[in-house]
Amino acid sequence: MSAGKTLVLWDIDHTLITIGGLSQNIYADAFKSATGQVMRELADMTGRTERAIAADTLRLHHIEASDELLHSFGLALAESFLTFEEEIRKRGRVLEGATEALARLADHPGVVQSVLTGNMEPIAIGKLKAFDLDRFVDFDAGAYGMDHEERPELVRLAQLRATDKYGHAFAAENTVLIGDTPNDVLAGHLGGARVVAVATGSCSADTLREAGAELVLTDLSDTQAVIRAILDVADDVQ
Repeated sequence: MSAGKTLVLWDIDHTLITIGGLSQNIYADAFKSATGQVMRELADMTGRTERAIAADTLRLHHIEASDELLHSFGLALAESFLTFEEEIRKRGRVLEGATEALARLADHPGVVQSVLTGNMEPIAIGKLKAFDLDRFVDFDAGAYGMDHEERPELVRLAQLRATDKYGHAFAAENTVLIGDTPNDVLAGHLGGARVVAVATGSCSADTLREAGAELVLTDLSDTQAVIRAILDVADDVQ
């Protein structure tokens, strides 16, 4: 790895953990709380931000997605997550190799490690905390699903936050995003990051390669290969 620091940004769902299919339950509970209506349909969630999912779900029910209602929906999501937290611990799990990869990078002096996720911040923290993964990342240097509807904007926001905190400029040449969907790949490239994709979600390795990921891994089980992939991708442009 070359001199300087590398900002490593992890997606959460289906990259580091799975919560056992409880997302729809959480959204249905929050939707009822925020609107007083029963949720009939949930917008596509794959690789998208919480703000975009909430807005589209409201529109599917012919409800205007005003800033005020989106704020209320966000608060309701955070409350709903707490309601399901124990069930998440029971039904969810850490994906193979995730703990080991996070731990190795957390110990690396040249790495600032955080998250770039469609989850809003309290849910992102709660999910990682539920599986004892929160200790490995600096949440102040990340970006979250209520920060912006468009995922590429989250990359730029995370870079600004990390730059402000660490006094080291982070841009495309020293930022690596790890995710499991073509939207993660697109976010990295449009937002200014290299991308290591992992085929641990619903997308195949071929799909992720076609999306343009610099490197694609089957999963995170080979810790040495994961660390090498992340740091080598950073080195490619430094």
